[in-house]
Order: sequence, then C-alpha cells, then structure tokens
Amino acid sequence: MDKRVANAEAVIGRVKDGATILIGAFGTCGVPENLIRALVRQGTRNLTVASNNPGTDGYGIGTLIENRQVRKMIASYVGSNKFFEKLALNNEIEVELNPQGTLAERMRAAGAGIPAFYTPTGVGTLIAEGKEVREFNGRANLLVTALRGDFAFVKAWKGDRWGNLVYRKTARNFNAVAATAGNYVIAEVEELVELGQLNPDGIHTPGIYVDAIFQGTGYVKPMEPGPKRKR
Repeated sequence: MDKRVANAEAVIGRVKDGATILIGAFGTCGVPENLIRALVRQGTRNLTVASNNPGTDGYGIGTLIENRQVRKMIASYVGSNKFFEKLALNNEIEVELNPQGTLAERMRAAGAGIPAFYTPTGVGTLIAEGKEVREFNGRANLLVTALRGDFAFVKAWKGDRWGNLVYRKTARNFNAVAATAGNYVIAEVEELVELGQLNPDGIHTPGIYVDAIFQGTGYVKPMEPGPKRKR
C-alpha cells in the first residue's frame, strides 16, 4: 500500500468547481501551502472552504480569496485578512461564522460518523437562529450538524507512505480534525519517512484517513501580523 504522489499537482486535478474543502491551519501555522498554491494555479472556482480562519493577505487561504475562487468561507476568526474583510462587508463572499470549538467539533463529529450534536455555545445569539434548542441538565443547547468536506487539505511534520501523520506542536491544530472529515484527504508533509520510522504511539492521524501524501517544498511559514509593542 503506497499512497505517495509526486507533488500537489499530481492530485489537485481531482478538485472541481463547487467543491467543499476542509483546510487545516491556525493562523499561519500548519498551512498546507503547496496544495493551496496548486489550487490557485489550477483556478478552481465557487469553492466552499472551511478552516479556522481565511488566511492572511497574500498567504494561505488568503490567496484563494484574492483570486476570487472562494464562494463561501466557514471560519471562526476572520480578523487578519483585510481583503476578505472588504469582500465580506460588500457581500461579495458568503461568510458563515462558527464558534471555534463548535467548528472543530463539527469536523471531529463528521469523522466519527456523528451527524449532529448539542452544544450550549451560542444559545441566545444570532448563531442560534433556525436551530433546534433542547434542554439538558437545566441548560439550553443548540443542535449543530457535523461538517464534512469533499476534500481535506492537511499539513503535517512527518508522514510515511501509508499516510500515517505526525504534526509538530501548534501545527496539529485543525489539521488533525480536518483529516478525519474529508471524503478525499490529501496530506503534505515536511518530511516523508520510511515505514517504521514513526513511533506507533506518537502517530496523530492514522493512515486509514489519508488518501494521498507527498513531501512539500518551498515552505514560507510567515509570522502572523499582529499588534507591535512601541519601544
């Protein structure tokens, strides 16, 4: 069983217009840069993208948005991308905001075969509009559906030809849950190792979830812009 492919271009052709893609990352950490760049070059459009955030200006998912390839963005934090903000305020892109834990659980639930779950987060807010509310132990909870994608793009530190993945520190973030919830999961790794080189007890994503894997190149890994302290 060998799930290795040469590069992102070898599999990106599977992604067609209108696809839903789950993309791992947290800010600028753990971004599947090679897959996103390949998708930009391919020009696939009308995409629904679900990730913690819409990338930053000129990087990550932000490049897909700037290229007008994303029709709908499902995210929990959108404050680091000015171009996305402009599109959203002008109703040029559809936006679905999810509380961060709810978004992660929607992906995790999809991977576990759970179609929906109840959560107290969002009760009494705009998030609750149109959702079923049920009381458990004296507390109101919303019924939230699981979130599954046609594809999942994930980035790991190390992987083997069976698709077993190990993430490094913060890069584990949404990559781990996204990897369970895509119908076709593509993983790019910084280091592709031989079978047996990964500690079986330290594997974060078992290869059973992964359909294709390749070693990425040219990682930028920028620091996320933020407030600067005045000296």
